[in-house]
Amino acid sequence: MKRNPFVLTPAIPDELFCDRVSEVQSLVKSITNQENVVLTSPRRVGKTGLIYHCFNQTPIKENYITISIDVLHTTSFQEFVMELGNAVFQAVARRSDRLMKLFTSCLRSLGGSFGFDPLTGMPTFDVKLGQISKPEYTLDEIFSYLENAGRPCIVAIDEFQQILKYQGYNMEALLRGRIQKLRNTNFVFAGSERRIMNEMFFSDKRPFFQSATLLQLEPIEIQAYSDFVVHHFGAAGKAIDSEAITWVYQKYEGITMYTHKLFHDAYAETDEGETCMVTDVERLSNQLIQQNAKRLQELLAYITEQQKELLYAIATEGRVSQITSSAFVKRHHLKSASAVQSAAKRLLDFDIITEEGKTYSVSDPLLRIWLEA
Repeated sequence: MKRNPFVLTPAIPDELFCDRVSEVQSLVKSITNQENVVLTSPRRVGKTGLIYHCFNQTPIKENYITISIDVLHTTSFQEFVMELGNAVFQAVARRSDRLMKLFTSCLRSLGGSFGFDPLTGMPTFDVKLGQISKPEYTLDEIFSYLENAGRPCIVAIDEFQQILKYQGYNMEALLRGRIQKLRNTNFVFAGSERRIMNEMFFSDKRPFFQSATLLQLEPIEIQAYSDFVVHHFGAAGKAIDSEAITWVYQKYEGITMYTHKLFHDAYAETDEGETCMVTDVERLSNQLIQQNAKRLQELLAYITEQQKELLYAIATEGRVSQITSSAFVKRHHLKSASAVQSAAKRLLDFDIITEEGKTYSVSDPLLRIWLEA
């Protein structure tokens, strides 16, 4: 059975990884030079896939221990520590008996919380959230463990800006103070809210100021992506019209998650000897929108009427730079400039809209297309 080359998970085989040659070189170079990296991009462009791909490169795979966590769903420092502890347990402690014993001895604050596999007798990390009563102490123990892991360690933290939402702690200062003391561990701080990530790492008033090398990830260039699509269709004895590729790329703004999903489905539905046309990808696009309609409806249920009105106005114009101008307010029958400013702040907080260079747009192109329908 031939594998569909448009893989929809972040763990992509090297031969099916599209482009990103310069980005891979930059990230691998920074890691091997013991630099911390801040990796920013729009959401769904492929940050996680790039990190996994780089971790699989020979200079990294043969010389480093790699650990990855996604903290987007976390809401507290305790959850952050639990995610990190579990990832370190899976990636490091299970490599050898020595590292396992070291893990259980280092994490004294959780000493009575480990379970044991009834078949192997080895410890399991089944710590409950409530058992992490002093997360700062547990974090120190995890970092101490990584410092003694033998090989140098790389920790990738996806959606790192989420730490700003934890209550009761100055997470930036707390983490920065500990991370700068580490000698055996470096970090990749990844985030899709670029405005916030840039403020965190490049404002001289913030703890992480100039502590990491910046790597910005943009959508793959259309020519490179088009060549990739044509090649893999052709390798299976199939064809795809160039206008179909352009239509998908432009409609979804080159966002990898959606373009890959549509070409994944198009590849599956195109028989050998046939050609995928624009009408085919339009139909698949409509199916994708219908499949996500309920999720998008639920998203709008959490915002106010004024916020919805502003969202529709921005979606109508695509990209707009002066949302508080009298012309924009009148054109879309909005209440006032101050009401727009307040609504915009909330939509930015919810990551429903994005601001780049004082230009606003809908964060998710699928949401924009659904709003336009």
